[in-house]
Amino acid sequence: MPVSKSADGKPLRSPRKELPLADPPHEAGELAMGELAELLGYALKRAQLRVFEDFLHCVAPLQLTPAQFSVLLLLDANPGRNQTEIATTLGILRPNFVAMLDALESRGLCVRTRSPSDRRSHILMLTDKGRATLARAKKLVATQHEARLVELIGEDNRTALLAMLAKIAREF
Repeated sequence: MPVSKSADGKPLRSPRKELPLADPPHEAGELAMGELAELLGYALKRAQLRVFEDFLHCVAPLQLTPAQFSVLLLLDANPGRNQTEIATTLGILRPNFVAMLDALESRGLCVRTRSPSDRRSHILMLTDKGRATLARAKKLVATQHEARLVELIGEDNRTALLAMLAKIAREF
C-alpha cells in the first residue's frame, strides 16, 4: 500500500491523537464520557441545560422561560420596536415567536399594535403588568440565579466567559 506524502516529500502521519479518558466511571452504572467530554459544543449544551434549569427554578413563581424573560428585557429596553426585530435579535423563529407573544399577551404582559408606518407589521410594548413582572424577575435572577453563577465561577471568570461566549456568537 503506497504511503501518502506531503508537499515536502515527508510521509503524512495520521492526525489521530490519544485522548485521555475523561470522567472514568466511578460506579458500575456510570458511563465513561471518553472524547465527548472534550467537545466544546457538548460542554456548552450541558452547561446551558443546568443554567436553564436553575433559571426556571428561580423564576418559577412568575412562570417565565428564559426566552420569555429575554423578550421582556428587550421590550423594556426597546419599546415600540416591531416583532420581527425582536425575534431576529434573539434568534427565535417566526412561528415560535408568534406563539410566545400570544402567551405573553394572554397573560397581559405585552401588547401588539399595528405599526403606524407599516400596517403589515406589529409594534410591541410592555404593559404595566409586564413591567412589574419583569422587575420581579430581574430581582430574582440577579439575587439568586446570577449570584449563584458568580459564586461558582468568580467575577473575573464571569467577565471572561461572557467575552468568550460573545465571540463565539459573533464570529463562529
